[in-house]
Amino acid sequence: MHQTFLKSVLKSAIFLYNDDFIYQENTMSGTHQFSDEFAGDFDQDFDQGLEHEFQDEDLTEGKMSQAQLDELYAELDEAGRNLRTIRDFIRFCVSKLRAYDVVVAQGTTDEFAEAAAIVLHTLSLDWSADPEILDCRLTDSEKQAVLELLSARITQRKPLSYLINLAYFCNLPFYVDERVLIPRSPIAELINQRFYPYFDVDDANKADYYNHGLQELQLTPPERILDLCTGSGCIAIALAVAFPDANVDGADIDKDALEVAWTNVEHHELSHQVNLVESDLFAKIPAENQYELIVTNPPYVDAAVMAELPPEFLHEPEHALAAGQDGLDLVHQILYHAPDYLTKDGLLVCEVGDSEWALRQSYPEIQFDWLTFQKGGSGIFAITCEELLEYRDEFKRQVDRVKGV
Repeated sequence: MHQTFLKSVLKSAIFLYNDDFIYQENTMSGTHQFSDEFAGDFDQDFDQGLEHEFQDEDLTEGKMSQAQLDELYAELDEAGRNLRTIRDFIRFCVSKLRAYDVVVAQGTTDEFAEAAAIVLHTLSLDWSADPEILDCRLTDSEKQAVLELLSARITQRKPLSYLINLAYFCNLPFYVDERVLIPRSPIAELINQRFYPYFDVDDANKADYYNHGLQELQLTPPERILDLCTGSGCIAIALAVAFPDANVDGADIDKDALEVAWTNVEHHELSHQVNLVESDLFAKIPAENQYELIVTNPPYVDAAVMAELPPEFLHEPEHALAAGQDGLDLVHQILYHAPDYLTKDGLLVCEVGDSEWALRQSYPEIQFDWLTFQKGGSGIFAITCEELLEYRDEFKRQVDRVKGV
C-alpha cells in the first residue's frame, strides 16, 4: 500500500529542493561532505538509549500496541544510557525509523535524511557543519530532547516538519503546521532558474542551467505572477525572491492556509511584494489582472490513492490533496479559465503529479510540455496562453463533464 501511494502522490522524488541538500530534500540544508561520513552504515542496528521515561499522549489512535510502546520506550531509555555522540544518535534514529515502519516522504527522502534532520535540528546545527562534530558528545538534556522528538515521530506518525513547524523550499525556511501541506514541489527547480529560457535572466552562468524543457523564448522577466492554490505561500514567496521586481499574488480558498502564508510573508518581509487573496481558484481574482506567469500546485490526488494514505499523510489537510475520481477536478477548471488571466505571451506551469496519465487520457490531442527535473520529479507541465486558447473548447467539455452538465 505504501509503495503504491509513494509512486502515485509523492511527485516521484518529493524534494524540498535546497540546493546544497545531501538528499535533495530535507528539512535542513546540507552538504555531501557531511553525508559521506555515514556511507554504508544504514543497515546496522544501534539499539541503545536514555535514563528517561517517555510518555506520549498522542499515540495515533492506537496505531501502536501497548507492547510496541513498551518496547520502544525501553529502547529509548537504553539509548540515553549508552549512546554518546551525534553519530550514535543519527544511527540509532535510522534504525528505529526503519524498525517501526515510519513512512518518510514529506520533507525528507529516506530514513537517514530524516534521522539527521531530527538530531541536527534538535541541536540547532546546520548540515554545513564540520563533519568532525559527528563525534561530539551530547549532554543529558540534549539526549533527552533528541529522543523525545524521535519518540513523537514514531508514536504519533506526525511528519517531522509539523513536529518542528519548519520546512525549507528553494533554500528558504517556512513555518508549517497541519493547516497546510508540507512544501515538496519540484517546481522549486524552475524557480531557482527563474523559468529560463522561457524568460531571460541576467546570469553569466545561465548557459549551465539544466534544460527542463521550457520553450526558448527568452522573454522579459515577468512583472506580475500568480501562485494559485498557494497554501503555505512557499511558492509565492520563492517567486518573489527570484523575481524581486515582480508583483506576486498568492490565492487560496482556505482562510486557515492563508493565515500560515501571511505568517511566512511577514517573516520574509515581503508584504510590499506578495499579496494574498482568498479565492476559489480564479473566482476573486480581478479580471483585469493579467499575469505573465501563473504557477499552480493544486490538489491532484485521485480517489483510489486517497483511500490508501499512510498515517503520516492523514495529518495533512485532505482538501489540499483530494481532487475527485481521477485527481483532475480542479486542473480542468484551471486550464479553462487561465487564459483569461494570462498576457498574450503568458505561461501556465501546473503540477499534477502521478495524475499525469489521467490528463494525457483526457486530452490525447494536446501536446503539453512535460518538464523534466535534474533532482527528480515529474508530472509538471507548461502551456502557453496561445495554446490554452486553441484548446479551450476541449477544456470546457471536461469542466462540464465534472459538473455533470
